[in-house]
Amino acid sequence: MAAPDLTELRCFEAALRTGSISAAGRELGVTQQAVSARLRGLERIVGVPLIERSPAGVTATPAGDAVLAWTREVLTAAARLDEGIASLAGHASRALTVGASQTIAAHLLPGWLLELRSAQLAADRPPTTVALRTANSAEIIAAVRASELDLGFIETPELPHGLGTALLRQDRMIAAVSPDHPWAGRGQVGLAELAAVPLVTREAGSGTRAAFEAEVRGRLGIPTREPVLALATEAAVRGAVAEGVAPAVLSELSVQDDVRLGRIVALPLGPEPLERPLTAIWRGSRRDLTGARRELVALAARR
Repeated sequence: MAAPDLTELRCFEAALRTGSISAAGRELGVTQQAVSARLRGLERIVGVPLIERSPAGVTATPAGDAVLAWTREVLTAAARLDEGIASLAGHASRALTVGASQTIAAHLLPGWLLELRSAQLAADRPPTTVALRTANSAEIIAAVRASELDLGFIETPELPHGLGTALLRQDRMIAAVSPDHPWAGRGQVGLAELAAVPLVTREAGSGTRAAFEAEVRGRLGIPTREPVLALATEAAVRGAVAEGVAPAVLSELSVQDDVRLGRIVALPLGPEPLERPLTAIWRGSRRDLTGARRELVALAARR
């Protein structure tokens, strides 16, 4: 029985990920007709329809969903083989597409990338080219699953199933209030007290928001209040806090500049500190983490 080749599998995966045969062709640098021909060839090999076509685009059949999962495993293994061969031959590491949630992207990842570049140059190796995407943790997880990212960094305590993960460090969360807030002169804020008031928060899917809500459910057994505002960026949340809109729960890392400038007061949460994991994620298992991705994760964990 004939086996599908990598080109057919890449066309299949790209068509379903983008939802469009033409978009898959643009991404892969081939014509729409070439992608369609590869998809027909794959369906002939498998012997059942894998894709449903409509004016809205393409979707997987039930059989296509199963083949897509296997396809992604094969493409991950092929990428690992490419990296391994390149490292044995002493060639430059391939470019990486890395995604990070906002606290990591703003306050940690730039330093990690600079250190990675310095280490590679010190070893007389060409530095890896990195393309960075910033999004919330849920979006980073989805992009890694869809093979849109080689590596992701997330801040949520809800770790994804079916992906490789490596804990990098714990990040402490604090209550952020304006200097005029009644809590500003206190030494700490209790978790129950904070859970009882409406806050300024990030949007649903944010690791910052998920960590606080999970802690309130786990320790107190209650839901949090509906937020006063749900905003898409850390900077917007910090701005609303500084203007006195409401308190927020944020990473200690993200408020350092505002605290130094006197725009925000950071209060520890009690009676126990609130921490969340910062985690690297990738497709596959630990053995699939190779090349520059492995270097970057190891460096981040040491830091």
